[in-house]
Amino acid sequence: MKIAFLLHNAYAIGGTIRTTLNLAAALADHHDVEIVSLMRHRETPRFTMDPRVGLVPLVDTRIGTSDGRFPAYAEPACDFPLADRRHHQYTRLHDLRMRGYLANCDADVIIGTRPGLNVYLARFGPRRALRIAQEHLRHDAHSKKLRRELARHYRTLDAVVTTTEADAGTYRARMVLPGVSVLAIPNIVPAPAVAPADHTAGVVAAAGRLVRGKRFDLLIDAFADVAPKHPEWRLRIYGGGAEKEPLQQLIHSHGLGQHVALMGPRAPIEAEFAQASIVASASDAESFGMTLVEAMRCGVAVVSTDCPLGPAEIIRDGIDGRLVPSGDAKALAAALLELIDDEPRRRALGAAAVESAHRFDPERIVRRYELLLTELAATRHRRAWQRTRARVAARTRGLLRRLSGLLRRLKGIRRPDHTPAVG
Repeated sequence: MKIAFLLHNAYAIGGTIRTTLNLAAALADHHDVEIVSLMRHRETPRFTMDPRVGLVPLVDTRIGTSDGRFPAYAEPACDFPLADRRHHQYTRLHDLRMRGYLANCDADVIIGTRPGLNVYLARFGPRRALRIAQEHLRHDAHSKKLRRELARHYRTLDAVVTTTEADAGTYRARMVLPGVSVLAIPNIVPAPAVAPADHTAGVVAAAGRLVRGKRFDLLIDAFADVAPKHPEWRLRIYGGGAEKEPLQQLIHSHGLGQHVALMGPRAPIEAEFAQASIVASASDAESFGMTLVEAMRCGVAVVSTDCPLGPAEIIRDGIDGRLVPSGDAKALAAALLELIDDEPRRRALGAAAVESAHRFDPERIVRRYELLLTELAATRHRRAWQRTRARVAARTRGLLRRLSGLLRRLKGIRRPDHTPAVG
């Protein structure tokens, strides 16, 4: 079987890229797998790719390449949905290259990995292939306009796969998709190629894009309560992004220059996590929580805000990590201090985390995808009938509404009064 993934930019760093490469490599044990990258901004990918996985870049965005000289490269995208927040990065050339790829695609399964790419797949993907939309963002993270557009296009696909059960439930409740399987399959997080943490380093680590939603400001505020009690401990934050300068200013305003450091991006991150004793996350929301599982794989005690949606499905509070209320710097600081003060507790949580993280082994996740593909192939005709029946029912309801409105308007028309005048 040939499986193709549609990815925004396989050459960049990010959670969706990392998990797509992990899944592709695991599937390559039994299938022919390729990744289609809409963008290419550098010579080679930042993450190491399995040599068995093919890589097909569609548009080379590097300065001086021939793609930049096409007139379509200067025009905005028409097919990529305007409501997708990445729209400004797409051009008419991306539309045309994506159409061309899908028109000639010989894959048996095609998997999109973000809303705009899923719309491409729904509109132009070959109907003979199984077409699956992965959602790496929460349903509620999409704008209302984008959700309306996705509802229109997702109903033509075979499946929508989320990373958490909570998000799958939201899609089922709020997006009517007859004939479409909506289910949750978590991300693959393979075992790291590093020795597990020994819990002796006085380091709290955190990682992610430096954006507001990750709430590194809250983590820094919390560490301002930790540093006076344990001045020998350090907070290291890995990642890059728009909030770097504001976060640096916050560090200085707290007088934490000797205690907190913005370390820049690291890939892979496990080598850094293994040198820490605690990994913390203060996010307002997480579709999954990739860094949490990566830390657990390294045997590190994890402290996370109990934000929607991923952490509560990854961490069992008090058993393999700690969950604290979202937005509460004092609660976050208290959990950090609890583990800093209690090394045996840190070790116990870290050991339990390693065992718990086996839920995300490649073999287990691949098995779930194999079962999904088998089921989708076996139910293709039944699901097509469900879609047809729902479409006919919707049209019938629409016709009845129009007839009902017409009758009401007819009843509202008063007939002329022909009663003769009396004179």
